[in-house]
Amino acid sequence: MTKRRSRGDGGLHWDDNRKRWIATASLGFDSNGKRLTKRASGKTKTEAKDKLKEILRDLDDGLPVGPDGYTVADAVNAWLAFGLNGRSAGTVSNYHCLAEKHIVPKIGWQSLRKLSAEDVDKWLAGMTVELSTRTLRLLHSLLSRAVKHAQARDKVKRNVVALCEIPTGLDGRPSKALTLEQAEAVLNAARNSPYHAYIVLSILLGARTEELRALTWDCVDLVGKPDADEPMLPSIAVWYSVREGGDTKTRKSRRTLAMPTRCVEALAEHRDMQDARRKAIRQRQAAGGPRAIHARWEDNNLVFASEVGSALDSHNVRRGFRRVLKDAGAGLVPGEWTPREMRHSFVSLLSSEGVRLEDIARLVGHSGTAVTEAVYRHQIKPVMEEGATAMDRIFPGKPKP
Repeated sequence: MTKRRSRGDGGLHWDDNRKRWIATASLGFDSNGKRLTKRASGKTKTEAKDKLKEILRDLDDGLPVGPDGYTVADAVNAWLAFGLNGRSAGTVSNYHCLAEKHIVPKIGWQSLRKLSAEDVDKWLAGMTVELSTRTLRLLHSLLSRAVKHAQARDKVKRNVVALCEIPTGLDGRPSKALTLEQAEAVLNAARNSPYHAYIVLSILLGARTEELRALTWDCVDLVGKPDADEPMLPSIAVWYSVREGGDTKTRKSRRTLAMPTRCVEALAEHRDMQDARRKAIRQRQAAGGPRAIHARWEDNNLVFASEVGSALDSHNVRRGFRRVLKDAGAGLVPGEWTPREMRHSFVSLLSSEGVRLEDIARLVGHSGTAVTEAVYRHQIKPVMEEGATAMDRIFPGKPKP
């Protein structure tokens, strides 16, 4: 006779209709006093007994017993729905696109409770031939955060994704920087462009494109304080960006930058043209007639705006920048460049002039030199000359005959 199982060890029985062994565990009672049970089945008694042990082990660990049918796709969709509060619409859209293209179709069917580190390794390795290392890192992060979100809600006991290494994928598009000759050609070609001042500030100040698009005239000082006891140059205050909430990328990204003369001249000319355009539009609006319907100036106080004062987006700036590159020549292929590479050019030009890495990092709004070195490493002057120059002053060599 089979020995009776002890109380609390669950039950096992054979189901003739299903032709399977059924494991049953009691989970206690609900608020109405109804007994709650969890069932699992197996083709063999051993398989059903192993599933019963897993259920009981979860109960001993104090974890609610999640359903085996809860998949990776369920976890990812739950995180996308409830775990992205405070993220910008662009970020949410990007995460949805990545999940729907690379996570859900390829690994989403897998039961979250049965997901193993080996499954994650195979999934990542299978994408190394089509995705860059940066994209693989982002996908790994998305899945890990989704599993962590499910873990906090007792859907799974541990996050196996966090235990997996990120493989090396395809090389991403390398960032480039304009040479001095190319930068001069771009600045000269931009003189007849509505984006002249924008390009001048991008190359000569290194501000991010999202910072310049949010710049208002309140943050621009075209005069400075030349007669003060401590003279101050004309400057712009980089305090906002077009990111969610209007904040800059990091706390140290909030900075006030003194402007070179060329920036001051470009901004003054840009302000005059904007004032003239605003005045003409308002005159047409006051005059009435068919043209007045479409002549409405949006007074947002933006330094860089459309022809009617509305905010620019990244596509506007990219198109304008590439039109200037087309006129600049100097071996520049417009489709191979983006506006953010004017910021890289700023770093490159300063480094070539011997400006210290720490100073460059402060000017571009990085929280430290690590990012400046890692992201702009091809634009940083490779030979550090300060030590040799100082020692030449301290211990001068023999004079040349």
